[in-house]
This record gives sequence, structure tokens and C-alpha cells, in this order.
Amino acid sequence: MSVHEHPQHVIFGAGQVGRALTAHLAGLGLPVRVVSRRRPTDLPDGVDWQGADATDPGAATAAAKHATVIYQCLNAPYTKWAEQFPPLQRSVLAAAEQTGALLVSLENLYGYGPTHGEPMTEDLPLAATTVKGRTRAAMTEELLAARDAGQVHIAIGRASDFFGAGVTESTLGARVFANALAGRRADFIGNPDLAHTYSYVPDIAAGLATLGTDTRAIDTVWHLPGPETVTTRQVLDLVGGEVGHPVGVRSVPKLAVRALGLVNPTIRALVEMAYEFDEPFLLDTSKYQNMFGSTGTGLSKAIAETVDGYRSNAAKSPSRLNAAGRKE
Repeated sequence: MSVHEHPQHVIFGAGQVGRALTAHLAGLGLPVRVVSRRRPTDLPDGVDWQGADATDPGAATAAAKHATVIYQCLNAPYTKWAEQFPPLQRSVLAAAEQTGALLVSLENLYGYGPTHGEPMTEDLPLAATTVKGRTRAAMTEELLAARDAGQVHIAIGRASDFFGAGVTESTLGARVFANALAGRRADFIGNPDLAHTYSYVPDIAAGLATLGTDTRAIDTVWHLPGPETVTTRQVLDLVGGEVGHPVGVRSVPKLAVRALGLVNPTIRALVEMAYEFDEPFLLDTSKYQNMFGSTGTGLSKAIAETVDGYRSNAAKSPSRLNAAGRKE
């Protein structure tokens, strides 16, 4: 079998972004392999799957055999992020170095640290002040150092807080969409009246695919486009329009959150990043849009699709039926 008969776009991670990226690349007619510990249940036709534990660099390299592009879409448990995420990235980086593949890495915005409401651009210094932020900045520096040493070609795509039909564990996840469908208020930490950029998972997937298929993206950092930026309260108004009733906000006071954090590691981990919701949080994506000529999904459409996805998932899971089913 020749090299070109093997899948050449290899995706590490079958989470919310990995699945969307798999579908997007497969839809472009590209040969795709997904690498994850467990076989995903919803692989598109023709997509290859390789089981591997990405904490093992040797296993990661073997799973990436014949790759021309490797996508790093892995993540680590939020409460163990700082300990477990860097070794995962090192394994995928080793696989890219061994195979000679372009490494496309998905990143969040933690590395910048607080920007006091100024829009984030790709040339901002990585000046993080939190444990997770410094971890992210160090991971970025490792990729850039490998690039500068000529060991690998990279393209980094950064996105803000995720939302989408399959995204539950996010600021704009089940605590907003599932609550809204059930007639409950949205849980929110921070100030909902500040502008905040949210990234739509299908847009993130499309952006990463561009980074992996357009040579102009190589060896550079890009902010991936998404819906227009508005305040979180305006987002909730759009959600309310889709579910048929206003969506209120149950803001959790910072002191109460900190107190809960003493006994709940996940909440403690969230508190650390709360600065993102105490000031405007604005992602400038003009560099990507000017280069590639593409923009993100309109916010109204993205919200409607997300609500439809949540509604559909609730209908498929009788145990999770809620007031939404009775209101429709």
C-alpha cells in the first residue's frame, strides 16, 4: 500500500472539537484518521480509527504513521489540567517530529492573562497570571521552540469559550442551554453585561481545517473566527428567543463561589479563570479573516443550531426529559 492510500490527516482527540473537525475534513473528501483511547460511536463513513493512549509518545507516533498533518485536539480533566495536559502535547509533538507532519494545535486564550478589556491580538505577549494560564503559555513556548529549532512545522489556532450542540462542560454549556430549555435560569459566574467573545465549535473545526490545508497558515498563530461579539446577556436573549421564554441569570456571588471552591476542585479551578468575566473579553480575529477571507457563523444561527442540538439530545434521552418537552 502506498503512503497516499493511508489516512493523512490524523486527529488526536475525539472530544467536541475533534468530532466536529473529523466530520469537516471528511466532508472535504480528505483521508482522516482519529486517534483516541475509545472508538467514537459516530465516526463518519470512510474515517479510520486508531486506538492509542496519547500519554505514551511511542504509541502516539505509531498511531500517526504516514500522517502529513496532525491535529492536536486533546484535553485533560479540568482539575488536573496543569499536570496532565503538557505531557499529552509533548507526545503529539513527538509524533509530528517523527513523521514530519505539520502540527496544527488548538489552544485557548489562557496564556494571555488579563487584558483589561483590550481586544486580544496574536502578537500580545503571553503574560498569564494564573496556574492554568502559565501552563498554557509554557505549552505554547514549547511548540514555538520546536518550530524555531527546525524540528517541526506548526500552525496554532486559538479560540475563546466553546459552545455548540455537543458542548456541555463550558461557561456557555449545559448550565445555560439545558437550563433554558428546562425553564430554569442560566447559571453564570461574573458580569453578564460585559462584551464576551464565544467561539462556535463548527467554526473552530473549519478554522483548524484551514490551518491544516492552506500553506499560508504554516508556522504562525491564528485567532479562529466565530460569531460576532456581544454581551452574555444579549446571548441569553437570543437563547430565550429560541426556547420561547426569557432566560434569566442566576449570578453566583464571587465570595460564594470561592467558598464552594474550598470543597469542590472543579469550582476552585473555575474561580482561577474568573477574571475573563470581570472585564470585557474580546478576541480579534481580523488577521485570519483578512488572510483566508472567511468569517464565523452568525450568532443567531449558531444559537439556534445549539438549542436544536440540545432539544434533540433531550428527546433521545428520556431520563433527561425536562420542562422543555412539555413547553413545546
